[in-house]
Amino acid sequence: MPSTGTPPDWAGVDIAVPRRSARLPGISMAGFRQRVPGAADIAMVAHPSVSLLVDLTEGAGLVYDTYGRRERGTVVIGLLPGELRTGGSGPAIECLQIRLSPPVAAKVLGASTEFSGTVVSLEDVWGRDAGRVEDRLRAAATWDERFTIAVRILSRRLDSHPPVDPEVAYAWRRMRTSRGRIRVDGLADEVGWSRKRLWSRFGAQLGTTPKRAARLVRFDHAAHLLAAGHAPAGVAADSGYVDQSHLHREVKAITGAPPAAVAAAPWLAIDDVAWPAPPRGSSR
Repeated sequence: MPSTGTPPDWAGVDIAVPRRSARLPGISMAGFRQRVPGAADIAMVAHPSVSLLVDLTEGAGLVYDTYGRRERGTVVIGLLPGELRTGGSGPAIECLQIRLSPPVAAKVLGASTEFSGTVVSLEDVWGRDAGRVEDRLRAAATWDERFTIAVRILSRRLDSHPPVDPEVAYAWRRMRTSRGRIRVDGLADEVGWSRKRLWSRFGAQLGTTPKRAARLVRFDHAAHLLAAGHAPAGVAADSGYVDQSHLHREVKAITGAPPAAVAAAPWLAIDDVAWPAPPRGSSR
């Protein structure tokens, strides 16, 4: 899949990603720093992950708007089925984005059912630990140090909470590998559960239904193809939509924007499509 490079809207933003040795399975991270003083206004595209946005901005900090609700500072963003806008102002807007696969999020956050389609303060989830984490990350001198601190914190939390059911974890992996093109009934047969049990356990542990999860995974695949410059008609066929009109309706329903706008969204994902990987041994 060809890379489009860093989108033009991000010309004034430094982006850092961790070295491969500083990565954990099911977790991706990136650091953002706006070089040019002033306000930022970013539309974030729905993604099949639970995200932590750690606000490292000095001053007023970041503000998030979704579903008519506003949050500030460091937040947990659930499996987002719609548009989220984030903005802020100050001499240097900085944040660390940590994306967690839903099975990993259930361990790191200790719960998941309250996070589907929501934006909540990390303090509401981690209590006073949230402030201590934020202070440690803000005090670090480099992004490499911040990534190292984040990996240590996340590793400890992964070790201290039980995993989701193996059947639920398997169902999620199958959704990802099939790019969302899998029948839930067939998935239930694969794990040896009834459809009702799969929906119940999946929802209780990952905070959404299998059908909605598969829908978001399929959309994510289509969004990446669009971002890579593929024509909508081909994207629709490759992603399992009936036709281009079906793709348009689905993208509009999930994001509130047409496919062309989603293709150009700067905060699409932390991967080689949204921005090229840094040279080996560099955190950019």
